[in-house]
Amino acid sequence: MSGEAILIAALSGRALAASARRAGFLPFVLDAFGDADTRALAGGVRTLRGHHKSSSRDMAVQLALDALREAAGGEIAGLILGPGFEDRASLAGHLGERYGLLGCSAKTIRLANDPATFFGLLSELGIEHPETVLKRPGDTRGWLSKRAGACGGRHIRRLPAPEMVPSQFSYYQREADGLPVSALAITGASGTAFAFTRSWSAPRRREPFRFGGIVSAEELDAELEARLVDTCLALIKPLGLVGLVSFDFLVSDSNVLLLEVNPRPGASLDVLDDAGGTLFKAHIAACRGEDAVEILASQWRPKPHACAYLYADQGEVEIGAVNWPGWVSDVPASGQHIRKGNPIATVHAEAETPQIAREICAKRLEKLAAVVYPDQNDEKI
Repeated sequence: MSGEAILIAALSGRALAASARRAGFLPFVLDAFGDADTRALAGGVRTLRGHHKSSSRDMAVQLALDALREAAGGEIAGLILGPGFEDRASLAGHLGERYGLLGCSAKTIRLANDPATFFGLLSELGIEHPETVLKRPGDTRGWLSKRAGACGGRHIRRLPAPEMVPSQFSYYQREADGLPVSALAITGASGTAFAFTRSWSAPRRREPFRFGGIVSAEELDAELEARLVDTCLALIKPLGLVGLVSFDFLVSDSNVLLLEVNPRPGASLDVLDDAGGTLFKAHIAACRGEDAVEILASQWRPKPHACAYLYADQGEVEIGAVNWPGWVSDVPASGQHIRKGNPIATVHAEAETPQIAREICAKRLEKLAAVVYPDQNDEKI
């Protein structure tokens, strides 16, 4: 393996690691899974399972990153944070000082993930969003409970059903109709460029908004695209956004509602990046104050792409020896035990159109499920 070394820390670092490799970097990854394909992509991997917050946990993150930097020979381009640090702004700030953060600052992470500050800012700017409160409503009908800084949709509960244990990070939002549309932005001193995705859920009884998959969007209506872009641009300076960031919306005939801003690379990287890792290159350039927009204009050549999660919904499973197809990523290690309802792996599809890519993805989910759960017996795969 060769290339400039770079640190990646995320709940799952595979997508960033893959993009980094395509861009010519050598990733050293800290995440919670240590999937087989992440290990194949990276110059080194450290795994910290669980997601609890404590000073000892923060020290474990630092020690793991120190070990990865040492494995890289001590010379690194910097650190990129993916999903998993949204509610840990102080830690992000410390890590940025220690390793050189390539992405949004700790201040930006805090602003984007503090419900009182963030939704207060939206109100000040006149940006439409679902009604949001910090205290559980007396009449809970039509309300959702959410946890600030969480990702993947599994934390969202439809009230009055029991919510996850309320904490200082809980907030409440009135449920609204609409189709999920996200804007991926690369923003920096040279300007901002946008691309769009659509996502869908894979609901289960207590997790009605669990993330299902994502696809690069068909060409949007010009008026809708302009509204989305204007909303995003209005938030870039107030939040201090830089590099790859995303904005999640609910879009209906009557409303365009902003749900959240993710101040880091996310799931859309999987479906919008190209074979040359251009989005990763542009992210690095934007964070270094270079011309990211020119890189995109001259190099970015994505294909319609969809990906979707296969969950262990048919029962817990222990992974044996599997000949994983090339269209599968986030491959669990042999012997790993996966609890019912947790993600097993991700399937991908490229096609002539986003719709066809999504349809192929759905078929591949069925194929992979048949491999993971052969004849619904108790044999290991």
